[in-house]
Amino acid sequence: MFARIIEITPKFEKKDELIHTIRQEILPMLKNQPGYLELLPFVPEIAKEKSVVITLWTEKRQAEKYVNEVFPKVEQILKPFLVAPVVVGTYTVETTLCKNFVEALTAVA
Repeated sequence: MFARIIEITPKFEKKDELIHTIRQEILPMLKNQPGYLELLPFVPEIAKEKSVVITLWTEKRQAEKYVNEVFPKVEQILKPFLVAPVVVGTYTVETTLCKNFVEALTAVA
């Protein structure tokens, strides 16, 4: 399993609109991507804190395809809601340490 962790600093007054936009525009694009598993958004309750959004993928190459083909459009959709540029990290998920999570995720899929 592979993860992309995105840090964004949203305009606090646009938090609800941002969540709506993610739900209505970005999530459907993700769901159409081969290898996409899940989106885990963490939204701050305090102004000026960063939000963290984790997307999980079956394989790194599928996430990379998304980055090259779709993510530039996602960045443009997010831009009006942010006070700073998007920061992205990529990680291999060590599934042997999170067996219950992996089982729960595969049960939903």
